[in-house]
Amino acid sequence: MEVNEASQNQFELKELELNSLLEVTQAINNNLPEVSLYKIYNFTLRANLNIKKLALYVLQEQEGQPDRWECKTNFGTQTDFNKVMLSEHFLPIQEITYVQDLPEPGPFAAFDILIPVSHKDRILALVFVSGLKKDIDATSTQTGTTFIQALSNIIIVAIENKKLARRQLAQEAIRKEMEIAQQVQQFLFPKDLPRQPGLSVEASYVPHYSVGGDYYDFLPLTSNHFLVCIADVSGKGIPAALLMSNFQAALRTIARQTMNLKEIIPELNYQVMQSANGENFITFFIAIYDQESHTLWYVNAGHIPPLLVLKGEVKQLDQGTVMLGSFQPLPFLNQGVVHGVDDFLLFAYTDGLTETFNQQEEEFGIERLEALLASQLDTELPTLHQQVFDKLTELNGGQAYDDDITFLSVRVNTAKPIDTGR
Repeated sequence: MEVNEASQNQFELKELELNSLLEVTQAINNNLPEVSLYKIYNFTLRANLNIKKLALYVLQEQEGQPDRWECKTNFGTQTDFNKVMLSEHFLPIQEITYVQDLPEPGPFAAFDILIPVSHKDRILALVFVSGLKKDIDATSTQTGTTFIQALSNIIIVAIENKKLARRQLAQEAIRKEMEIAQQVQQFLFPKDLPRQPGLSVEASYVPHYSVGGDYYDFLPLTSNHFLVCIADVSGKGIPAALLMSNFQAALRTIARQTMNLKEIIPELNYQVMQSANGENFITFFIAIYDQESHTLWYVNAGHIPPLLVLKGEVKQLDQGTVMLGSFQPLPFLNQGVVHGVDDFLLFAYTDGLTETFNQQEEEFGIERLEALLASQLDTELPTLHQQVFDKLTELNGGQAYDDDITFLSVRVNTAKPIDTGR
């Protein structure tokens, strides 16, 4: 009779455990949040197994930081294990172990058994328990621990899958964002640059990520005037791309109304302040060339100085103002003017070029760039740009660049016909 009663109790316990697993599975399928799943876990163990004490520690992955163990549910103890760090000597345990057999259990001596929970040979959780039923037969404890392992595994793997799904959705959202930003940025760059004996323009752009914050442009203004510019916006992704898109639209609108840089720059600064609310800024260089008077007007707004190679000498174009979007109104504005510019090379670039480093922390530097430009004055611009990249590769050994790299070259020879496109 006692045997039949014990068997009946075992049968009822198994049925109860099975129903509990089915309820938990249904809760997971209903996409309940993580907090609700832990509450179900807590209730199921207390009600079905009559567990008196429990502390569940779960491994939490942290991107860019070491993983940490966190107590997700705790009941029946005087100690609040939510505030107790898991000792490292528990981590290597792969099998169900009596806590009394562990060296230095510390506050965990309040529990009887430690149950590791693994998935694909990886420990995901550690369950400390006390109060498993022992009044039926010798197999009761083993049956209880097996159920705890199964239930814990189902809950924790489900939560891990939820986190994985969230990460995948976040990554997909980022990918979509970068794709849109990349498309926006591609629309900013001029589709066609002049390549003729009297006027040749070449541009190279290598973003550090799929979307960078650099911008360049070439605008024919009249049959005798053209505008070139280069810019670097703070920030990345869609915000930077949208800010630069607004900036390009403002520049092209203003440039159709005036060629006076002292009018263009303050208006652009105002537009950046309005668009970015002071949260982003733009370093900017703009130059307008008059082929009849052989004069180059320019303003450098906080940008790394472009290089003007004229009559064998290299000149840095550094006159201007502060970066755009940092002050309203601008604290000062100086316009640079270079006269007698009839046969020249203008090379504008972003700081990713000169700040490329090798493994010895030696940077490419402006001296290398100036020497290269002075020695290649008559080289075709596509070849010149390739030589710049070759020198960069020679320096850093072909490693990925640490920043966006953009450079824009303009070669003018007024002894030959110039067609600005207007």
